[in-house]
Amino acid sequence: MTTAWFLLYNIPMIVTPYKTDPVVVGDTLFPILQKFLPPLKEKDIVAVTSKIVGICEGNIVKIHFPKEKRALVRKLSEYYIDNDLTQRYGFQLTIANNILIPNAGVDESNGNGYLVLWPKDPLKSAIDIWNHLKKRNNLTYLGVVITDSHTTILRKGTTGIALSWCGFSPLNNYIGTPDIFGRNLQVTYAHIADGLAASAVAVMGEGNEQTPLAVIKEAQQVQFQRYPPSKEELADMRWPLKEDLYAPLLMNIPWKKGKST
Repeated sequence: MTTAWFLLYNIPMIVTPYKTDPVVVGDTLFPILQKFLPPLKEKDIVAVTSKIVGICEGNIVKIHFPKEKRALVRKLSEYYIDNDLTQRYGFQLTIANNILIPNAGVDESNGNGYLVLWPKDPLKSAIDIWNHLKKRNNLTYLGVVITDSHTTILRKGTTGIALSWCGFSPLNNYIGTPDIFGRNLQVTYAHIADGLAASAVAVMGEGNEQTPLAVIKEAQQVQFQRYPPSKEELADMRWPLKEDLYAPLLMNIPWKKGKST
């Protein structure tokens, strides 16, 4: 087991992955959390891969032909594009859950012959995990983040992204605050949820490490909350497509509407 240390404000943020048994169809999530997570303390943050949440919720599909997978991806997408270039890599480029991501999050790796889908309601899954772990560990403040892997335009490799979260504010707003030279920042938000997910996924791995859980300690930039995300917070996380920084690129893609639009 490898623990990562990230230095913030001279205080190390500690991210520790936890190995589990192989998670397979028919398993349930809470017994896995109970068996493999350590006792949790105030202001710990638990990262759980969306893969094991999807498996434990039974959100899996057995397919026999590639066209079935393509149809499934389109069903789960808000928008999709499927052209010669994306087919070269075996992916459809999609927007799902307001995230630009290949294949609407549908994944074959570590599925033991099944396609593993995202949780049906990622926010509800995060809240359920949060309530369960808070009660079990008798905690007031706890963070939960459900993670997935994500690609970045023009960069090889994957990093972690927060599919959903609970127990903390996902964004830190720096707009109107001064930088080190007194110039007020105009547009800066820190995406705390994605930063935590990226740190967790970095130590959980992408292959056969079998470490789908991680605990983050001493995260200094996190503003903990005693309630689940509000509708206002959820709305504030999203840029409308036309207002996004990358709108000049995104608006000129020949998107097709998926069935989850």
